[in-house]
Amino acid sequence: PAMASAGGSESERPHPKPFLIVSASSMQSTVCEKIMELLGQNEVERRQRKVLILSQDSFYKVLTAEQKAKALKGQYNFDHPDAFDNDLMHSTLKNIVEGKTVEVPAYDFVTHSRLAETTVVYPADVVLFEGILVFYNQDIRDMFHLRLFVDTDSDVRLSRRVLRDMKRGRDLEQILTQYTTFVKPAFEEFCLPTKKYADVIIPRGVDNMVAINLIVQHIQDILNGDICKWQRGAVNGHGRTYKRPFPEQTESSSVLAPGKRSHLESSSRPH
Repeated sequence: PAMASAGGSESERPHPKPFLIVSASSMQSTVCEKIMELLGQNEVERRQRKVLILSQDSFYKVLTAEQKAKALKGQYNFDHPDAFDNDLMHSTLKNIVEGKTVEVPAYDFVTHSRLAETTVVYPADVVLFEGILVFYNQDIRDMFHLRLFVDTDSDVRLSRRVLRDMKRGRDLEQILTQYTTFVKPAFEEFCLPTKKYADVIIPRGVDNMVAINLIVQHIQDILNGDICKWQRGAVNGHGRTYKRPFPEQTESSSVLAPGKRSHLESSSRPH
């Protein structure tokens, strides 16, 4: 698609291939925002950022008139895999992996429509991509070097969704109906089964600062060049690009041992 790459001399500027991190589940955006905050990237001018965050929500399909009418009544399922433009998502991520400047679509959640303007995203060293169904499509899932699953309580997911959607001008009854009709069933059918693809599972979401600080430290190591021997382009039999494994854990190391899928829990948490 035309908007996948911004073109011009800016997009041709050589840039090292970024390290891609994907965060799935319905509370992943708050975790990614906290990571960006702790890394101090929110204060950096967009073109100069070493870490950037992208959302799967930017890639909702353009709705037909009939679909938009349903959406305005809260009767359209935005949590179904078919709601996303996976071809555009894949081509955009592919250009990001190649170090190109890209144009990402902007979506208006009040009118349920893709806007004419796009957001220009410049090359970065680390890319955080978040969304409820980012693990669902294998071609997209296999593009990422580190896959996080944010595991949060269903009551917390509902309460935060209510607060978010009320800020978007929707009434409470419509929000709750949409949640019980589409959101919760779709989460259980399409999102939760993809948890098995995660390299790291983060219980309690943004409240789990032990886990978030570990991820932040790992990103800082990448940015500082401490983890610099990633074998770009080494693809295994399943099509996933693998990098150098995490170093073995020592007394002074807070990262994970090779091949270990871990629940990042605080050891001081009361049982």
